[in-house]
Amino acid sequence: MNLQNNKELVFQSVAQAAEQAQRLKDSVNIIAVTKYVDCETTQELVRTGIQHIGENRVDKFLDKYHALKDENLTWHLIGSLQRRKVKDVINYVDYFHALDSVKLAKEIDKRAEHVIKCFLQVNISKEESKHGFLIEELEVVLPELEKLENVQIVGLMTMAPFEASHEELNQIFEKAHQLQKELKKKQLNNMPFSELSMGMSRDYPEAIAHGSTYVRIGTAFFK
Repeated sequence: MNLQNNKELVFQSVAQAAEQAQRLKDSVNIIAVTKYVDCETTQELVRTGIQHIGENRVDKFLDKYHALKDENLTWHLIGSLQRRKVKDVINYVDYFHALDSVKLAKEIDKRAEHVIKCFLQVNISKEESKHGFLIEELEVVLPELEKLENVQIVGLMTMAPFEASHEELNQIFEKAHQLQKELKKKQLNNMPFSELSMGMSRDYPEAIAHGSTYVRIGTAFFK
C-alpha cells in the first residue's frame, strides 16, 4: 500500500472528473474516510497532504481526533449518530453529514458549543434500509430546523444503492442536485444549502458530474 501514490491518483481522478463536468477542481472537497485503518495509518495519510478526515462511528472518530488534534484538519462525522452520543462527540465535529431527524437536530443544538455545519440526509432512492428524510417530508421538517441556533444546514447528503447502474446513479445524483438548488433559492434562515455531499470510491465521478462538492473516499486510498 503506497499512500502517497494512492493519494495522488485519487486527487488526479477527482480533478479529471471535475474538468469533464466543466467545473473547477477546487470546487470538490475530498474527504478521506479512515474507518478501516488505525490512527498510525491515518497519520501517514495526513502527511501526504490530506486536509479532510471522515469517520462514521463515534468511538473511531474520537480515537482519530485525539491522536491527530494537533494537525490542521477538518473533521467530518459521516455516519448515523445516536442522540445519546451527541454530547460525547459533537463539539469536535466541523461537519456532520447524516442529520436524519428533527429530534437529533434539537439534541445537537442543545449540546453544541459552536455552530455545527450539517448536511440534511435525504433518501432520494427511497430504500427502506437507508436513513434520511424523504423529499415530501421536507416541507414540514425545514421550519422546525430553521429555529435552531447551533445547527446550520449547509447542504444535502445522499447515498446511492450499492448495486445502482450508471444510469441510476445519474438519476439519483441529479435529483439531489436539483433539490439542493431549489432549497438554496428559498434563502431559509441558517440554511444556505450551498453544498452537496455525495459520491464514494465507487461512484464519485457520477456524483461530481451532478454537482457534488464533498466526496467521501475510503477504499481508493488504502488499496
